[in-house]
Amino acid sequence: MSYPPGPTEAPAVQTARWIARPIAFLEDCRRRFGPNFSVRFIGFTTPTVMLSDPQAIRELYRGNHDLPPGRTFALRPIMGARSILLLEGEEHLARRKLMLPPFHGERMRAYEDTVREVAQDEIERWPLEQTFPLHPSMQAITLEVILRAVFGVTDPHRRARLREMLPRLLNDTASGRLQLRVLVARRLGRSDPLADLRELARAIDDLLFAEIAERRAAADGDGHEDILSQLMAARFEDGSQMADQELRDQLMTLLLAGHETTATALAWTFDLLLRNPAALSRLTAEVDEGGDDYLRAVISESLRLRPVVPLAGRRLVRDLRTDGLELEAGSDVTPAIWLTHTRGDLYPEPYAFRPERFLEQPPTTYGWIPFGGGVRRCLGGAFAELEMRVVLAAILRRRDVQAASRRAERITRRNVTFSPRKGTRVRVRRRAEPAAGPGGVGGAADAAAGPDERRPAERQPVSG
Repeated sequence: MSYPPGPTEAPAVQTARWIARPIAFLEDCRRRFGPNFSVRFIGFTTPTVMLSDPQAIRELYRGNHDLPPGRTFALRPIMGARSILLLEGEEHLARRKLMLPPFHGERMRAYEDTVREVAQDEIERWPLEQTFPLHPSMQAITLEVILRAVFGVTDPHRRARLREMLPRLLNDTASGRLQLRVLVARRLGRSDPLADLRELARAIDDLLFAEIAERRAAADGDGHEDILSQLMAARFEDGSQMADQELRDQLMTLLLAGHETTATALAWTFDLLLRNPAALSRLTAEVDEGGDDYLRAVISESLRLRPVVPLAGRRLVRDLRTDGLELEAGSDVTPAIWLTHTRGDLYPEPYAFRPERFLEQPPTTYGWIPFGGGVRRCLGGAFAELEMRVVLAAILRRRDVQAASRRAERITRRNVTFSPRKGTRVRVRRRAEPAAGPGGVGGAADAAAGPDERRPAERQPVSG
């Protein structure tokens, strides 16, 4: 089988480079081999082909290919075998159809007040004039939103236990060391490195099954409007419902997919805004006036420069041929999202934080892919953007936020995400809340470095 050229170092070396400095690794590969190249990782017997050309990505995502086996190996022990992220073919499509409605339209916007209330409560707990990391606070917000809007847990004792146990599970599964152990165990056939998490996961399952049982017993649904209740009421085309175990698996999937990613995107957005004062000033003024056009553009630009999930791959079920690229069925292929988002032909000044670019011209469908694409595009992408708009507006209305460091954040790995290494450390002051604006969710930048390094020497370094 023929693959595009790529690094010749041993798989262990390539894996180490990818784990330690992924953006530098990707940039080096693009510079040496062009927009499409192959890499070899520990735990995989064949190369992984990385793409950054939108046309090639379009053909990949339109092909309805399978998931790469690595995702199933790493995620199934936590998400469960019936997770929508792990199912293929008709089973996946049937669940996607069932689960999509709560995350769009009026049903989704019904959660706006919940998000705002959770954000306001968290903001009031922030220390004034002291340095603290923003990322954990964003995690607290997104977790509470999931407990209320997705799980719909109303029992105080059950909610308190989940609030305590779920972060432990998320933190344990996010460990970079654990990821490496999973790869090594898969390659060498060693014991399951996720075994220690199973006892905690079982305790969480007990709480979730108790919540589901109570909902089943309340034949009228007890007036719940959360996503769990909607999933329990939904029917497949044959009239059947999701079984309890599958409901549990989808809840854990929504937790893992929607908690860390949105919290991390919010932390990265502030890291970018605080190093681009003109953009921050313009955004704050718009939020005070009740608009949200620039707010939406800020979020789009942040997700472009700081894609939280770097890869969204497939295993080809048929040959892929596009623009001189020929790959046979069975190949593992993924967009390198950062490389796509920093193509100069798509984004002039690709490393600059310029939200106005999204006001001037919308991105191409496969040139902006922070939520993946095709039939596996993230179900909660629209919900995540809504949550980000509400939280950003709530913060800017109530606090003046300042960076606690002159250095842009470098990245660290949390599970499959790229997160700010120091958590986006800030200092805040209380600001007088402006009068409410006329609706909405509340309302030429400096260059920005890549998230794990200063930009290459031929580009200007970050100022400030």
